[in-house]
Amino acid sequence: MNKKYDALKLNNQLCFPLYVCSKEIVRMYKPFLDEIDLTYTQYITMMVFWEHKEMNVKELGKLLFLDSGTLTPVLKKLEQKGYITRKRAESDERVLNVAITAEGEKLKEKAVEIPAKLGSCIRLEDNEAMELYRILGKLMNSIPTM
Repeated sequence: MNKKYDALKLNNQLCFPLYVCSKEIVRMYKPFLDEIDLTYTQYITMMVFWEHKEMNVKELGKLLFLDSGTLTPVLKKLEQKGYITRKRAESDERVLNVAITAEGEKLKEKAVEIPAKLGSCIRLEDNEAMELYRILGKLMNSIPTM
């Protein structure tokens, strides 16, 4: 057999199972996120603000591995929903600061059960999930950032 093209076989690609798992897990989130009227990207953005309360768009982009072109429409929508506010820094108008609102904090109570609901849909033992998280974190942190 010719091994020359083995690298092109789908079953030899690390990226393929990562892609499938990512796509399918986001799909599994959808019904839970529909209940609180958020997309997945809006949800992970709100998770940052539930933890940090306020930060600028550049810092947010680094945490979420998203560029400002992706974040801007997400932030506009979250602002329209009343969950965040966006305001230019007085010291430097190029810096856009974002902060969670009281309404955004209230949403946290509706969202708090989502991780457990999703976890019940995934068939991994706790130790397997922790090991997968460790490996994916290592991979994620090895990716050059924006």
